[in-house]
Amino acid sequence: MSAVELTPPEAARWAARAGLVLPAERHAAVAAVANHIHSVVSVLRELDFADVPPAAAYRAGEEKHDAAV
Repeated sequence: MSAVELTPPEAARWAARAGLVLPAERHAAVAAVANHIHSVVSVLRELDFADVPPAAAYRAGEEKHDAAV
């Protein structure tokens, strides 16, 4: 999806392309939710995770607790 927001007719077209039946009264709601998700993901894409190891490197049993309660 580009920087332009998804319109209700486009949401209907993409749903049909995916094989989903989307009633006409849901087109606007689906487009709004898709646009919201896109805006959240765009913010996450801007974050710098260079010093964070990949999830596969995490071992739950090996965590060190160094905080005082």
